[in-house]
Amino acid sequence: MVSLCITGTDDMRIILASASPRRKHLLQQMGIEFDIITSNKEERIPQGLTFEEIPIELAYNKAIDVASRICQPAIIIGADTVVVKDGILGKPRDEEEACQMLYRLQGQTHQVITGLALVNPGTGEVQKSYEKTLVKMEALTLKEIECYVKTGEPMDKAGSYGIQGLAGIFISGIEGCYFNVMGLPINLLWKMFKNFDFNILDKGK
Repeated sequence: MVSLCITGTDDMRIILASASPRRKHLLQQMGIEFDIITSNKEERIPQGLTFEEIPIELAYNKAIDVASRICQPAIIIGADTVVVKDGILGKPRDEEEACQMLYRLQGQTHQVITGLALVNPGTGEVQKSYEKTLVKMEALTLKEIECYVKTGEPMDKAGSYGIQGLAGIFISGIEGCYFNVMGLPINLLWKMFKNFDFNILDKGK
């Protein structure tokens, strides 16, 4: 396995172990310079864990996979988001499954849980945590669900919807972190960064 050895920088290197455009956008919103190195780890839902532990474990696996290719101090960010309603709803395999998921969510309140794992391959430091948000979705007709699915928006998203997109019109309320529903709870991430002695508000001083 090839390691990525980048030297010549005095700043802590931040690496996002995700190709998610939503996570990329939110990390940019935090004003952080970072690289993206995606994990090659196959996502398999581990057995015998709680709904909270599952995304943490998946996030950790992503971060460790990327960390194994880095030979310098850095902070690797692994993240994984699951939607929970009578079990875990992942990304839909096709339009039919997307419709089925949305039919389960409509008119109900569900949980969105994002696991975060931060790994420093230079020191071996690891942090794990999670954020949970309750989301209420309006009652929807089957035709409304089918029309939404036809837009293609649900196809790469856990639970088959994106709160930051068209599906935002379906959401009547949330309890907790909005950014968590997008896939990256930035308040939690900020606090975890500080535990690594990396405070984004101090940069440039």
